[in-house]
Amino acid sequence: MNVQVVYCNHQTADLNLRERLAFPSSDHVVRAYDELRVRFPRSEHVVISTCNRIELYTAQEDPGDTPSHDDLAQFFSDFHQVPKTEFFNDLLERQGPDAVRHLFEVASSIDSMVLGESQIVNQIKSAYELAMETSANGPLTNALFQRAMAVSGRVRTETKLSEGRVSIASVAVGDFGKSIFDRFDDKTVLILGAGEMASETLTYLKDEGVKKILVTNRHFERAEKLAREFSGEAVAWEALHESLARADVIVSTTGADRPILGVEDFKSLRKKTGPKPLFILDLGAPRDIEPQVSDLDDGIFLYDIDDLEATCENNRKQRSSAVTKATSIIEEETEKFMHEIYHKATGPIIKQLREHWHETSRAELEILFRKIPELDDRQREAVEKTISRVVNKLLHPPLETLRDEARSGPPTGMLETLKRLFHIKD
Repeated sequence: MNVQVVYCNHQTADLNLRERLAFPSSDHVVRAYDELRVRFPRSEHVVISTCNRIELYTAQEDPGDTPSHDDLAQFFSDFHQVPKTEFFNDLLERQGPDAVRHLFEVASSIDSMVLGESQIVNQIKSAYELAMETSANGPLTNALFQRAMAVSGRVRTETKLSEGRVSIASVAVGDFGKSIFDRFDDKTVLILGAGEMASETLTYLKDEGVKKILVTNRHFERAEKLAREFSGEAVAWEALHESLARADVIVSTTGADRPILGVEDFKSLRKKTGPKPLFILDLGAPRDIEPQVSDLDDGIFLYDIDDLEATCENNRKQRSSAVTKATSIIEEETEKFMHEIYHKATGPIIKQLREHWHETSRAELEILFRKIPELDDRQREAVEKTISRVVNKLLHPPLETLRDEARSGPPTGMLETLKRLFHIKD
């Protein structure tokens, strides 16, 4: 059995690369699963794609079926039409306990840009559910992702990791927005998109006193629903440019696969509004707004995901004790999970080995008892117990060695040796 992940995130690759390798919608992920089935038919797969990370988890019953790092990089290259040489060194790989530990860290937000943020576990849950809906997953990934969500809950309950500013929205508005505006209660906010990130941002902005909210989305009914929840106004996607002129704060959270607003859009906008301060928060990955927009004039303050990193690093340093405790929990859960997985791998072999030896001993006893029929029941029972003890003593060394091997890793070599020695078939 083997678990593997290849990934890049905000720590290993900049936004320019991440947006080129991202799967911005469920349709993209479903197409990816179709392609992965063709390339790696004996693997289970789960894809996680967020603004800060792209991760592909695979699992195999037979470690010999594990795709190579190069094979998986080639999949990314072909699927996204990005030359492999441009990202190979940024696409990291982990296997076995390291891959399990990595997922537990991600689910617990230890690995997040904003330490302690809760959105990631919901994103992992959604990714896992999509894998189930498309039958891309399997027994190993089922066990792995269910445990990851349980570990996340334990970390949240037993540590103070989720205290303070624990969302991208809260950090962005709290640290960048307040450097531009002294107050938000007199500002008009335009939200592009109507998903979880949009809702989370509006929750924080409402706490900051925002009263005037505009929400737009390609699906107007979704914009209406989110606007109603926050006492805002839904505007049609076709009226986006008119809505831009009304906004002091623009937050874009769409799942578009390319920028939806560019330099020319904002040149036209500035002709209408003049050089008033405009705070733009682009939370899309790929980005929703061309980065060159920030160069148009001194009144435009455009921030994307990567701009938040330094601020978030200070947040992490302030909660080092919570990180230490969370890491300890994750290490314990990783060891426990791997032990369970390896036990499942060795259990059937141990059972077959015991059955094989005891069946052999029973067959030999029948031959013996036919040769000396004068033995009474008590004598027969004594002989049977003696033979059983001999068999158990002979089995003890190889089985104990097998268990010891399984505590530290998959005992693949020993399993194969036992199968060959005792003619055990899968």
